[in-house]
Amino acid sequence: MSQITPEQYMCYRAKEALTIDGHLTEASWKRAPRTPLFVDIEGDKKPLPRFATRVAMLWDDDYFYFGADMEEPHVWGTLTKRDSVICNDNDFEIFIDPDDDGEHYMEFEINPLNVAWDLYLPKQYNRGGEADWGFDFEGIKHAVQIDGTLNCSDDVDRGWSVEVAIPWSSMEKYAGTACPPNPGDRWRVNFSRVEWEFDRYKGGYLKREGVPCDNWVWSPMGVINMHEPHMWGYVQFSAITVGEGEDAFSAPPAARPAPEAP
Repeated sequence: MSQITPEQYMCYRAKEALTIDGHLTEASWKRAPRTPLFVDIEGDKKPLPRFATRVAMLWDDDYFYFGADMEEPHVWGTLTKRDSVICNDNDFEIFIDPDDDGEHYMEFEINPLNVAWDLYLPKQYNRGGEADWGFDFEGIKHAVQIDGTLNCSDDVDRGWSVEVAIPWSSMEKYAGTACPPNPGDRWRVNFSRVEWEFDRYKGGYLKREGVPCDNWVWSPMGVINMHEPHMWGYVQFSAITVGEGEDAFSAPPAARPAPEAP
């Protein structure tokens, strides 16, 4: 059975107040380290993704911040109602398990129309978990910027970016650990990008029915299933302000066997 070592990321404190507009232009974002390029959810079993995706993270006393930049020559979306099944569009997804117990974790999805879906799961689906669709990250801020023209197949876009600020107060109930975290704490986090095949149609796009989507992630899972929290990456929180020094990781994560395909 193949072994997978979870990715890890040092999350520094934001230097200034961040305006959540999707642009990622503040000095803190420019100084924040980027993740490696995303890989296929199955890891080395599959080719590298066609388009680049990177994420940066920051934190302060009030929020956990996420910034994602996604290469995409054709930016399109269809879902306009909050808490739709957003992964039926191309999307960007955040998964958070603060206390690393594999349960009581939270999920956030967003599409290029800035439409969101947030969920709480008491445990994994394959262990009998049922998602709470009524859960909301209270006070969340999110924005999308399109570098190109949305839903227009007549040109080529550069891509789209996402900026998200999740209040610690919205996660505290299910965190099972200090929230906001203490410097040195490590949370389990992962990201997924869903990418669908399409056909051009009347200057726009139609998703190809019956064709499975691509799943591109920060920390590979080994199987096509994001709901294996023990395979997610580690985010360690630093007391250092971004750009003002470097922190050291605690003991590196151990390699884990890839889960069995369901």
